[in-house]
Amino acid sequence: MTSTRTSTRSRPTPRATRTPAAPVLHVVRRSAIQGRGVFAKVAIAAGTRIIEYTGEHITHAVADSRYDDAAMARHHTFLFTLNRRTVVDGAVGGSDARYINHSCAPNCEAVIDGAHIWIEALRDIAAGEELSYDYGYERDGTETAEDEARYACRCGAPTCRGTILAPKKPVAKLPHHAKARHTDHVAG
Repeated sequence: MTSTRTSTRSRPTPRATRTPAAPVLHVVRRSAIQGRGVFAKVAIAAGTRIIEYTGEHITHAVADSRYDDAAMARHHTFLFTLNRRTVVDGAVGGSDARYINHSCAPNCEAVIDGAHIWIEALRDIAAGEELSYDYGYERDGTETAEDEARYACRCGAPTCRGTILAPKKPVAKLPHHAKARHTDHVAG
């Protein structure tokens, strides 16, 4: 199972909006969710690019060799999947974005624009409000109860799913015509 953040959408934007609207829109401080968190320093409008998630660009193999989830008492990395070849390790030269906590009811989302990962406001955010996005850690179908516990969510949202793992994919239902039917017909 990979333990990199992957909940993003890709969307190129006009050059004029590729940098944050204000120099510093956030502050890092202690969080009720987990460790440090990032909080809005000022009111932030929906759609604003708040901060870029930066760090060392490494391969997935290097990321796997650096962090052994099974050996950790609790999961703690700053890895973010950029694409099929590249992971950004925010622990090495990363920005304050690495401290943005997960929430099942986030006020931000991660947007990939080329080789950049931006944290963008999903809705208007009040000054002093903690920034969050859904980490959406990939599932590979082999997750155990221990994995669910290792990736426990502490966001406190009414809609909390209890884990920072991506929601489980629903089991695909067969179309009505593909279902087995009982066809005992009595000739009469």
